[in-house]
Amino acid sequence: MRILVAEDERDMNRLIVKTLQKAGYSVDGCFDGEEAQLHLLGAEYDAMVLDVMMPKKDGYSLVEELRAKGVDTPILFLTARDSVADRVKGLDLGADDYLVKPFDFDELLARIRAITRKHTGNRRNVFSVGDLTLEAESRVVKRGGKEIAVLPKEFSILEYMIRNKGTVLSREQIENRIWNYEYSGNSNNVDVYMSRLRKKIDEGYETKLIHTIRGVGWVLREDGGDK
Repeated sequence: MRILVAEDERDMNRLIVKTLQKAGYSVDGCFDGEEAQLHLLGAEYDAMVLDVMMPKKDGYSLVEELRAKGVDTPILFLTARDSVADRVKGLDLGADDYLVKPFDFDELLARIRAITRKHTGNRRNVFSVGDLTLEAESRVVKRGGKEIAVLPKEFSILEYMIRNKGTVLSREQIENRIWNYEYSGNSNNVDVYMSRLRKKIDEGYETKLIHTIRGVGWVLREDGGDK
């Protein structure tokens, strides 16, 4: 999952980014509302963590504009202002949750899991296709009840695919969702990871789950062959 963090306090920004990266997320960090807008023009995000009082464009204005454009990405507000009126304003403008500073980073992670879970319609962060299950919180992958060891980037790609099961995802979509702006790898990187995932997920099983749609991309589904 890819997350945008917009927080003008640079030390806090770095701490949040490092915490999210350690938890397995791909993260882009920025320091004001206008910079956040530029990031949103160049990538899609699974969630956003926004400070309310940012320079150039505040969090309230940014969220209001995003919701008016139909952007439904889950948004968590961060703020030092803890009045009921401030929280109500943020939620009414379209934020999904509100966290008052100072906060515990475990709570931050739990709230991000909650808003992304709500967005996908899952009561738990557990996803499945056929006999394949992925537990987002514990980062455990199983097929037929047998645990499969996957690398962090493999897990991120598989999580993106299982959250979008049945949808064909292009190389560009996967690359843009999994790697942040600092990534400068080669164009075959996604292909290498997909090859590894197919071996781990499908090798030895009669029913294949990862399918190549030639000239388009890949899809995770229980039925249907490669095309």
